Amino acid sequence: MGSRFGLTQEESKILSRLNTPKLVQKFLDDVECNLEERGKTCYSPRRVLRERKANCIEGAIFAAAALRFHGHPPLIVDLASVRDDDHVVAVFKCFGHWGAVAKSKYTGLGYREPIHQTIRELAVSYFEDYFNFAGEKTLREYSRPINLARFDNISWMTTEDDLFSIAEHLAKISHRKLFTVRAAREFRRVTSLAREAGELGMAKTGILKRVRAGRRTSHTDVR
Repeated sequence: MGSRFGLTQEESKILSRLNTPKLVQKFLDDVECNLEERGKTCYSPRRVLRERKANCIEGAIFAAAALRFHGHPPLIVDLASVRDDDHVVAVFKCFGHWGAVAKSKYTGLGYREPIHQTIRELAVSYFEDYFNFAGEKTLREYSRPINLARFDNISWMTTEDDLFSIAEHLAKISHRKLFTVRAAREFRRVTSLAREAGELGMAKTGILKRVRAGRRTSHTDVR
């Protein structure tokens, strides 16, 4: 199966072990967070395997490839925000319900169990934990699932080139609103305790200090 996707024997061996969404998530949890400036990298799954690091879109694309290796369609969804960065997740279906695999240093923005009846329901599950450094809850829209098979012509699973065309595609496609503007005006900011919990992973690894030293107002490049 691996050779069909252009994978090496060693790459196929690794992916063969990631035979459930939970194991794909465990792999992403264990790799380093890629902190290159936004727009500098968009690794293919091959490069994630080699570099052992990924940002959110790289993690989602890797997860889609790993899920595809085991028979799932390679689907990703873009979560769009205001005054913050978007988040990209790989989605899968199990017993008719949606779940997600995701790379994030934020406590609440990772894996989702396949218990969600719709993509909207899945997207909403990220809302409370999706905030910027000002404490604003920033998630606003979501895309339909994008099947990465449409990018097979650029060998997205194995190319050495950055997959900027996938990121550009996500930026261009239509998104559905989760809330009205009127409703968003009434949103409460997250509490200091919730912020601390959400940023715990970054605090422990020193990433939080690095990001704040850069005077960023959102979770840029580390979503």
